[in-house]
Amino acid sequence: MTENLFKEFEEVSAKQWKQKIQYDLKGADYNETLVWKSLDGINVKPFYHPDESPEPVQLSTPLKWNITEQIYVTSAEKANKKALEALKKGAESIWFILPSEEVDVKDLFSNLNLSLFPVYLKPEFASEDFFLRLDEQLTPESRVFLQFDIIGNLARSGNWYKDIKEDHKVFDTLLQKCQNLKSFLSVDMALYQNAGATIPQQLAYALAHVNEYFNHIAQKPEVSKKAKFQFVVSVGPNYFFEIAKLRALRLLFSTLSSEYDFETECDILAQPSRRNKTLYDFNVNLLRTTTECMSAVLGGANSVCNMAYDAIYHKNNDFGSRIARNQLLVLKHESYFEKVANPAEGSYYIETLTHEMADKALDIFKNIENGGGFVTQLKQGIIQKKISESAAREQEEFDAGKLVLVGTNKYPNPQDKMKDELELYPFVKQKPRKTLLQPVIEKRLSEKTEQKRLKEEESINSEK
Repeated sequence: MTENLFKEFEEVSAKQWKQKIQYDLKGADYNETLVWKSLDGINVKPFYHPDESPEPVQLSTPLKWNITEQIYVTSAEKANKKALEALKKGAESIWFILPSEEVDVKDLFSNLNLSLFPVYLKPEFASEDFFLRLDEQLTPESRVFLQFDIIGNLARSGNWYKDIKEDHKVFDTLLQKCQNLKSFLSVDMALYQNAGATIPQQLAYALAHVNEYFNHIAQKPEVSKKAKFQFVVSVGPNYFFEIAKLRALRLLFSTLSSEYDFETECDILAQPSRRNKTLYDFNVNLLRTTTECMSAVLGGANSVCNMAYDAIYHKNNDFGSRIARNQLLVLKHESYFEKVANPAEGSYYIETLTHEMADKALDIFKNIENGGGFVTQLKQGIIQKKISESAAREQEEFDAGKLVLVGTNKYPNPQDKMKDELELYPFVKQKPRKTLLQPVIEKRLSEKTEQKRLKEEESINSEK
């Protein structure tokens, strides 16, 4: 349809809108009354207009997104069985977490159509032999993505897998010898979100993180520059901001990769944040994960892996997994979230947020590079300090009730009892060990409040 349906109406400029708003405010200051500043440092205006909006970002976004099921591999045979069952029940890709190199890849992939269903593999180890065996089991048509991230492991654990020399040797083996993996260059930016980093910080750290890999690859002219990068992203509760975050990530990655003449795209695997999930009134987590998955889809994620509403305190269970999977199935098949590619394109608000986030992230990235690069600043504790400062500001907002988690610091249910429900320890684990540097620590906002309530439960029980 080319006919202009609104030709009978006069255009209203941004200036005219502001004049009308200022008149209706009856003397109140426009900026103080209607413009609010987010914890990400972005000023959110009451309206957005094409007169003041940037050109739409040109993004290479996926035409479809995959419903992903995460499976922790304790046994190759059992994990394979779970994967096949999940695919029958609506999953479209599988995410295996591999704790050991003793896993038999042949058994793990048995009866899985690797050319039809994408498979993500996250190893918790570095092993040349395992990765070479894995590559031998695949064909060029296999859609298997290896999430090997030595820098991410350093940030998360405070140590290399083995040591810096051995880890880079394994990395180089992947670069030079593995031909059938669709991706093995992975960046875990979920860590930074779950630890409390702002959105511009998350984007900047991901960019600096991947730049370390680009620098390494640039020194090896024999290595192909067409390998696909993968980003693991945690999606928080700020609906439109998170849509813009994923779009800004693609924009920034495209800009950086072109500087290295790297002909590649990024594959985004998104999952809901753990930072805002609560122990009490846990059913509200269903609502939180739903909106977060919606942001991931609208932002252009390739795959979305939902988390169960009880994941922070219950072991994996069929009911929780089924509900999490069905949330995504409802979005895809009942809410038509599969019908449009790049649906956020052209929204004045989201386009503006995308540019503002990218600009702020780029400033932080430049400061990191001027300071010696991401790994250097990790070793100096600068990255950890910046994240801690951002997390502390967010925690203050939560403690003061300005940042609301329903059922925890707003409208709590006093009848909620959780002591007997805990199968997993839901708080930051204290495990003294020697590390090369201070690890980036993930922490939920409601932990302190929940620990206080659990103590009150214990006190009441002991009195009985």
